[in-house]
Amino acid sequence: MSELKPVIEALKELEEDSGIPRNVRNKAREMIDTLSNEKEDFNLRVSKVLEELEELSNDVNLQAFTRTLLWDIISMLGNLE
Repeated sequence: MSELKPVIEALKELEEDSGIPRNVRNKAREMIDTLSNEKEDFNLRVSKVLEELEELSNDVNLQAFTRTLLWDIISMLGNLE
């Protein structure tokens, strides 16, 4: 769990930022829950969240700074695999 702490912190910041679209904030909350669920396999949790982040980052209506934040989190998770 300690290796996921920076990722979870980044997702919490995303979730709490009122300048981020609501759908992204809601997804961030879901991703935090997924990563925090220690009953599931670590690699499965990371893969699920990576897939969700990639899907979110492909939204054409997303602002550039939000997309960059998502890519940063994707990068952090990619280093864990």
